[in-house]
Amino acid sequence: MRIALVSDIHGNLAALEAVAADIRQRGADRVVNLGDNLSGPLLPRETAQWLMASDWLSLAGNHERQVLNLRPGKGGPSDQYAHAQLTETEFAWMRSLAHCMHLDDNVLLCHGSPRSDHEYLLETLDGHALRLATPAEIGERVGAHGAVPVIACGHTHVPRAVRRGVQLLVNPGSVGLQAYSDDHPVDHAVQGGSPDARYALITLRNGHWQAEHIAVPYGHEAMALLAEQRGRPEWAHALRTGYMP
Repeated sequence: MRIALVSDIHGNLAALEAVAADIRQRGADRVVNLGDNLSGPLLPRETAQWLMASDWLSLAGNHERQVLNLRPGKGGPSDQYAHAQLTETEFAWMRSLAHCMHLDDNVLLCHGSPRSDHEYLLETLDGHALRLATPAEIGERVGAHGAVPVIACGHTHVPRAVRRGVQLLVNPGSVGLQAYSDDHPVDHAVQGGSPDARYALITLRNGHWQAEHIAVPYGHEAMALLAEQRGRPEWAHALRTGYMP
C-alpha cells in the first residue's frame, strides 16, 4: 500500500500540477490532500476546479473554514482574494470537506491536529520561534488516537516525520507556499528555504509504515509574478526563495 500525501496548496496550480505529475510517475494507490487548498493571491478557482475533477480525497484546512465564514471587510487578504474569486459551486464543494477523518483503520487524516484545524501537531511555538514539539506535547494533541498506526497532518508547511513507538506521524510539507508569516497566536515565520513544491509518500512494507519526503521543482517564477501583480510582494519572495523577505 502506497499513499501520496499533499497539503497546503494555497491556489498554486503550477505547483499542484507538478506534484500530480510526479505522483503519477512514482505511482500511488491513493492520493489524499490535507487542506488549505485555495487561500492566497494566485489561482483559487482554477485550483478548486482541478481538485473537484480529480479522484483525490480532499480535506478542509483552517483557510477553507475562514473563507467560508468570511464577512465583508473582515479576514486577511489571502482569504479575501480567494472568496472573491469563487462561485457557489466551489463553496458547496468546500462545505462538503471535513478537517479530520479516518482513511481506514490504519491512517488518520487531519489538517492541523485531530482536535483542531488550526493547531500545530508536530511543532510548537516557543516565543516567536517554531520548534519540534516534545513527545508529551504531541501525545496531548493526538489524544485518543494514539493507537492509530499513521496520522497525516499539514498546516505548518514543514515536512516532517515523527515516530511514537509504532505510530508514524507525517507532515508532507506544502505544495504551494514554502514560507509564510502568521500572527496566531503570536507573530512568527515558517521558512522552508527552497521554492520546490513538497509532498510525501507513505508506504506499508513488511508490516511497517515508512515515509518519503519529496521536493519537486516547478515553474515558480510564473506564480511569483502573479503574486506581484496581485500586490503581494511577500508571497512573490516566498515563492521564489522559500524565505520570507
